[in-house]
Amino acid sequence: MPLGKASLVLAIDIGTSSVRTALFDARARRVPGSLMQREHSVSYSAHGAAELTVDTLGQGLQACLQNTLRHVNGRKISDVGVSCFWHSLVGTDEKGRVCTPIYTWADARCREDAARLRADMSEVEYHAHTGCMLRASYWPAKLRWLARTQPRLWQKVALWQSPAEWFLGQFCERGAERCSHGMATGSGLYDPRNKRWDPALIKHCGLELARLPVITEEPLRLRDNLCASLPPLADARWWPAIGDGAAGNLGSGATRPGRAAVNVGTSAALRVMREGKIGKIPAGLFCYRVDARRFVVGGAVSNAGNLRAWCRRELNLSTDEETLDRALTERPEPLRSLVVLPFWSAERAPTWCEGIGGTVTGLSQETTALDLLQATTEAVYQRLAFIADLSLPSKAAQPSPELVVSGGILKSPGLLQRLADVLGRPVCPSTEPEASLRGAAVYALECSGETIGEAGIVGRVVQPRKRIVALYAKERRRQQRLERLIAGAGRL
Repeated sequence: MPLGKASLVLAIDIGTSSVRTALFDARARRVPGSLMQREHSVSYSAHGAAELTVDTLGQGLQACLQNTLRHVNGRKISDVGVSCFWHSLVGTDEKGRVCTPIYTWADARCREDAARLRADMSEVEYHAHTGCMLRASYWPAKLRWLARTQPRLWQKVALWQSPAEWFLGQFCERGAERCSHGMATGSGLYDPRNKRWDPALIKHCGLELARLPVITEEPLRLRDNLCASLPPLADARWWPAIGDGAAGNLGSGATRPGRAAVNVGTSAALRVMREGKIGKIPAGLFCYRVDARRFVVGGAVSNAGNLRAWCRRELNLSTDEETLDRALTERPEPLRSLVVLPFWSAERAPTWCEGIGGTVTGLSQETTALDLLQATTEAVYQRLAFIADLSLPSKAAQPSPELVVSGGILKSPGLLQRLADVLGRPVCPSTEPEASLRGAAVYALECSGETIGEAGIVGRVVQPRKRIVALYAKERRRQQRLERLIAGAGRL
C-alpha cells in the first residue's frame, strides 16, 4: 500500500566502519538534519582476524536512532528499510543470546579451509551455481573453520545469521529467524536461481537447515514491549535487510544495464543491476540477488578506504584531508617508481588472491609517505578498472555506461578525477552520497508500493584525460605482471 504524503521511511545502514540512520519522504528525499552516523572500528589481528561485536553495532545504532527520530516532527513512520554489509556472520544460542563475535567479510583465518573446499569441489561449478567463490569471505569456509577449531562453540550455536538478522531480532518479533533473499545470497550457501538455501551445500558444511533463518520478504513488526519507548515506530513495517551493495545501486539510481554503480568507501565495488534469468557469470565476479526479482553482477575489493586510513595512520600523514588532496592533485600522472598490490586485507575480485599479502616494489631512499599514499590509492583504482573491463561493455564496442560513484570518495574532486583516469571512463557523482542508506529507503518504498524513479546526477561528469588514461593502462599491466609473478612463486 503506497505511503501518504505525510509519511516517512526510516533508513538504517549497518556498515563495516559505521552505522547510519536517516528519514526519507515518499519520494526518497532525505529529511534535512535527520542523518546520523556513529563510527566503529574492526578489530584486526596478524593472523587474519577481522571482527566486530554486536555491542559495538548496537550502541551505535541506539545513539543514531534516538537522534534521527527527533526529526519526525509528528509525522508517521510507515516503513523501515535496512542495508547491511554482506558475507559476515554471527551465532546465537537456543535462547537467542550472542555467543560469537561478528566474523566480517574481511576475516581471513579460514583461508586453509577455503583451500580444502576448493580441493573437495570444483570452484568453477560452485561459482556458476551460487554466484560466490570458495574463498574466505563467505560462510562455507568460515563455518568449516569454526567447526574444526572451536567444536564446543560450534555445538553451542543454534542459529547462524548475518548481523542484519541479529539486529532485527533486537527490535522485531522473530526478526533473527528471518532473512531476505538479498542477505542470504551473500552467504555462499544460497541458490540464486531457485531462490532458496542450497541443501547440498548446507550438508557439506555440517549444518542443518534449522540452524539458518527462514528466507522471506514479508515485513516484520516492532516488539510489543518496545512500542512505548519507540512510539514513532510502533506501527511501522520493518522490511528484512538487503545487502549494502544492492542498496548502493538502488540509492544511486544504478538500476538499469546502462548505468553501473561504483562505491568507494571502506571497501570498494562496481555493480550492474539486472532482471530476468541469471546467465553465465564472468569468472571472478559475483552474482547476488537484490530481492526475488533482481540481481547484481560485479566485483568488490577489500582494500579501499581502510587502506587509505592505514596509510594516514601508520605513515603519520596529515589528518587534514584537504591538504592531502591538494598534494595528490598536483601529481596527476601515475607514480611509476612504485608498483603496489593493495592486499592488506585478503583480496577479493577479480583474482581472489587471498594468499598474497600487501606488496610494494620499487622502494628507495627517495620514497616518501605521500608517494606511498598515491601508489596505494592508484593500485586500488586499478583493481576496480580490472573489474570494469570484465563486467562492462568494451569502450570501443559501444558508448561507455554511466558510472555513478558514491561513498567517501565524493568528498574529493581530485580522487574522482584520478578514478576516471584509471578507469578510462567518465564517472558521475551520485546525488546522494550515502547511497546504501538511501537504497534502504528506496527498497522499503518499493515494498510499500511506491514507484521511485532513478536518482539524478549532480555536479559535472568527470571525464578521463586521454593521455593520462594510457599511462595508467600501462601501470595496470605492471601490477598484473607482479601479481602473476608472486602468485606463481607462492606466498613469500
